[in-house]
Amino acid sequence: MGIKSYPKIYLIILNYNNWADTIECLESVLRNDYPNYQVVVIDNNSSNNSMEYIKAWAEGKLNVWVKPDNPLRHFSFPPVFKPIPYVLYTCEEVDKGTYFEIEKKLERYITKGITTKYPLVLIEAEKNLGFAGGNNIGIKYAFTKGDFSAIVLLNNDTVVSKNSISEIINAWQKHEYKAIYSGRIFYYSDPNKIWYDGGHFNEWLGRTTHINIGKTKVPLKPLSEVNFVTFCFVLLPKELIEEVGLLNENYFMYVEDLDYSYRTKKRGYKLYHVSSAHIWHKVGASNNGEISPFSAYWMMRNRIFFILSRLKLHKKITSIIFILLSRCYKFIFFCIKGKKNIVKSQIKGFCHGFKSTKNHKLH
Repeated sequence: MGIKSYPKIYLIILNYNNWADTIECLESVLRNDYPNYQVVVIDNNSSNNSMEYIKAWAEGKLNVWVKPDNPLRHFSFPPVFKPIPYVLYTCEEVDKGTYFEIEKKLERYITKGITTKYPLVLIEAEKNLGFAGGNNIGIKYAFTKGDFSAIVLLNNDTVVSKNSISEIINAWQKHEYKAIYSGRIFYYSDPNKIWYDGGHFNEWLGRTTHINIGKTKVPLKPLSEVNFVTFCFVLLPKELIEEVGLLNENYFMYVEDLDYSYRTKKRGYKLYHVSSAHIWHKVGASNNGEISPFSAYWMMRNRIFFILSRLKLHKKITSIIFILLSRCYKFIFFCIKGKKNIVKSQIKGFCHGFKSTKNHKLH
């Protein structure tokens, strides 16, 4: 692996009504080759008994079936040995931090079939806190315990390779300690096609782009600096979080990663892309790749909210003009396709973005 030391990391996975993907993700994570990590799964108040399914999986009573012809099946199959010791917390118990001695007792029951030496941590949220709020629960848990050096946030609809985690940690240890690191992300449905290979944010247009999106056979490249990192798969060092803070919960879903990237850059720290750290992401898995009115609303609302809250006046103006002009074309397209509900959601999100800026102050 090339890693000089093995500092403890927390690997945080957020679930919402998607237990099957979460279990497949866990199956891949628990066979990665980094030896000092603890997995934390937060359930964002799912309505389909997700936590019961995840507990049943950990107890060896349930396995998720992956099709035999799936080219990524080897990342999560055959199933790791069960049972997997776990603890279940409420958010209140996490805040108090009075039950953590249970975890220590469970360490003696960890099997040799998984690569972690710590029990699985399951946390139930009392309501859906969104991406930022849900992940913040896991981050707060880690800080309450205080026994870690970095946090890795990982989308639950992903699978990792054996060395995904060690590659990103290796880059972090070899280079700048107080910086953000992310890896190369491929489409799960098309495993050789890149979804994210570093990101760029254009302040004049208020728009992010993914480098090399849709490309295949792209050679590995040296560690590169970027100005936007997706939080689908990201390493955040403890010392950086202490300075930059938690994810901003004014963003329920979408754009919170851009906001964190921007805040990090403004504090003088860098964002790096590690092309040798690979994961596979089920992009659009929950809606067959189609944008939903719900997603359309939050994407637009949060984009406007970010632009008006963070950018300088002249860049606010150019970004808003760009959005208005580009939306005209999109609105016509959606109307032709019979998707007027998407248009309505984006208009609503646009208006609410302005209103939200007046109601919330960002730091």
